[in-house]
Amino acid sequence: MTALPAGYMITPPSHKLVGRVSPPGSKSITNRALLLAALANGTSHLSGALKSKDTVLMAAALRQMGVLVEEPDATSFVVTSTGTLLAPDAPLFLGNAGTATRFLTAAVATVNGTVIVDGDEEMRVRPIGPLVTALQCLGIDATSPTGCPPVTIVGTGSFGQGRVEIDGGLSSQYVSALLMAAPLGEGPIEIALTGSDIGARGYVDLTLSAMRSFGAVVEQVDAGTWLVQPTGYQAADLLIEPDASAATYLWGAQALTGGRIDLGVDADAFTQPDAAAQALIAQFPDMPAVIDGSQMQDAVPTLAVLAAFNNHPVRFVGIANLRVKETDRIRAVANELNRILPGLGTEEGDDLLVASDPALAEKLAGRNSRVKIETYHDHRIAMSFALAGLRLPGIVILDPACTGKTYPGYWDMLASLGVELTAVD
Repeated sequence: MTALPAGYMITPPSHKLVGRVSPPGSKSITNRALLLAALANGTSHLSGALKSKDTVLMAAALRQMGVLVEEPDATSFVVTSTGTLLAPDAPLFLGNAGTATRFLTAAVATVNGTVIVDGDEEMRVRPIGPLVTALQCLGIDATSPTGCPPVTIVGTGSFGQGRVEIDGGLSSQYVSALLMAAPLGEGPIEIALTGSDIGARGYVDLTLSAMRSFGAVVEQVDAGTWLVQPTGYQAADLLIEPDASAATYLWGAQALTGGRIDLGVDADAFTQPDAAAQALIAQFPDMPAVIDGSQMQDAVPTLAVLAAFNNHPVRFVGIANLRVKETDRIRAVANELNRILPGLGTEEGDDLLVASDPALAEKLAGRNSRVKIETYHDHRIAMSFALAGLRLPGIVILDPACTGKTYPGYWDMLASLGVELTAVD
């Protein structure tokens, strides 16, 4: 793969963006499917999958534990397993991949031996304490001195049984992690939320759907309780849908330029929560004055950049969880909006207020200086603020390679639509 420059300067296109783009496969579904296939007995074929930094790290960790993961082409994985994970001979390194880290922290409790789940410096400050506490309540020997990775799990080959409560307020990934490991218990496992709040509940629905594809039996007892039977998993073939979070950038580019980009899939065909953003983007430049981002968290940076050009200010609420993503995304988005124009983004508690200005492009049209957007090693900050460059001159996206976490072909996609990218060292 060709190394990307230190930055890309985006020249606002003089034409509407028109064309057909196929978004990459869903990261969320790919990492769920990889894990479930590894926990299943037999050979599973996963097609339409995403090949990115996060999914590569998940596949590598599974290989460390004795799972055969083959990659016959650019969008497929073939996973062969006995359904039993083996103790690795070294810690599992998962970079800053939240899904892989949280999911494997629970799953490796089924290993007969000691497993250390670790990540990079950014991952080591992302909280995992509620999941560790829940594992301990199931009788699993799990420790995390800092409440963040690394986590040490001493497994006994089973996931236990009984009832476990989990605080899903910080992340729905904690709930999904427990759910996916639960079919490997000694008996039925009941998983209950300690409160009504849960980050992006739609991702739990994605988890349940994937589990059932591999033979799990899960009953929804009530709005915050699930009963999982100890069925184990059986191999399956799964077609993975395109990534809805990636689609938001295409919908945003279409809205900002008045163009038409065919994704090859209708917005209502997505099962991922971020697809709900399309209905809001379709209202641009009259998006609502208040947007609740709690159930489409990864779409918030995209919506916030569009909000800068909206006809009236937009307040984003329900987004406190964005503070514990790859970076503090509330602060990052506010900071970079203000880099474009002071006062454009404001943090108010855990809300984000965007002081929209439909004439923003005209006001900054004569600007000769560059605006270097700091991306904080966060792929979503890079991809969302690239959209600002479709309207504003001088936007430079630093560390463009960080988009490889979930969308390795992002810059090629923009170029294919006729967007001029200039390398900046």
